[in-house]
Amino acid sequence: MLSYSTQLIEDDDIVEVIKALKSNLLAQGPRVAKFEEDLCVYTGARYAIAFNSATSALFGAYSVAGIKKDDEIITTPISFVATSNMFITLGAKPIWCDIKTDGNIDETKIEALITKKTKAIVPVDYAGKPVEIKTIQKIAKKHKLLLIQDSSHALGSSVMGQKIGSFSDMTIFSFHAIKPITTSEGGAVLTNNKEFAEALRAFRSHGMVKKRLWDSDMTSLGYNLRMTEVAGALGSSQLKKLDRFIQTRAKIANYFNERFEDTKLFSTQKIEQNSVSSRHLYPIMLASELLDKKEEIFAELQKRGLGVQVHYKPIYKNSFYKERFGEISLPMADNFYNSEISIPCNQTMSMEDAKYVADTLLETLRNML
Repeated sequence: MLSYSTQLIEDDDIVEVIKALKSNLLAQGPRVAKFEEDLCVYTGARYAIAFNSATSALFGAYSVAGIKKDDEIITTPISFVATSNMFITLGAKPIWCDIKTDGNIDETKIEALITKKTKAIVPVDYAGKPVEIKTIQKIAKKHKLLLIQDSSHALGSSVMGQKIGSFSDMTIFSFHAIKPITTSEGGAVLTNNKEFAEALRAFRSHGMVKKRLWDSDMTSLGYNLRMTEVAGALGSSQLKKLDRFIQTRAKIANYFNERFEDTKLFSTQKIEQNSVSSRHLYPIMLASELLDKKEEIFAELQKRGLGVQVHYKPIYKNSFYKERFGEISLPMADNFYNSEISIPCNQTMSMEDAKYVADTLLETLRNML
């Protein structure tokens, strides 16, 4: 089955992992430090702090930012639940902002949601497409708010030639198996703020700072959220290939764009000329006359070998959030969820695979009318 997104592990990746496994140090050490340095070189950020998952990285970022009980965080409902879960853990309240037709937060609706309790804005680069970060930067600066960018989908994406990773107070990347590159599980926080960087390094390692020789001092509350040397080795190896992976995804996405240009069956996510998307996902949004057949369409596509998925159910629709914050409805987010399907687009696919995906999708949808 062709997956909507998947990893590509090659022989040289395996060699680097074996080297790490044969080394004397398996916990956080020089390979993790090298991966962090590589991330800084690639993105232009000053500091990179690796974690054992992007969820841990989000928790670390929110914690060192001082987010606390009763703070309000403006964010998007169209994301994996971890984006909101990790500040809920700290007692903060999500203020979900509606989205645009591309799945990204609607920056024009953010300011109306700001109150005296607002602590931070947390946008998500949905599917790898950068949010309108310059506009959101201005809003955050005007209201003296933290800007924490969940770019779990967007390593390798850029705006006007500047890589995602250095626009915000902190930026989170994910290296989960199906992301642009993988460390199997893993994440990182990138920042230009030295104080945040130092606090994050302590936070991921029990809040401890080494003073001298054997003397380590726990100076703050922290956890064991460290990345392993094996993951760091795989990360550095994979990062060398990221641009190639994105080029392959872009080639497939461009083919889809051409094939789907005139269809009335669905719409696709458009990428502005001044932006580059990692193309972590290739989402389609079904036309209104097909919405009542979405489950049937989903099942038929999977039956025919397309590993499609839906990204995402709005976070506020989950039982946990309903119980705490009541029934919430945002029209664009609800409509997006009702219509979105992510189709296969990844670096393991050939153009023959892409043709099969396009042919199968169009045939299936036409048969549903």
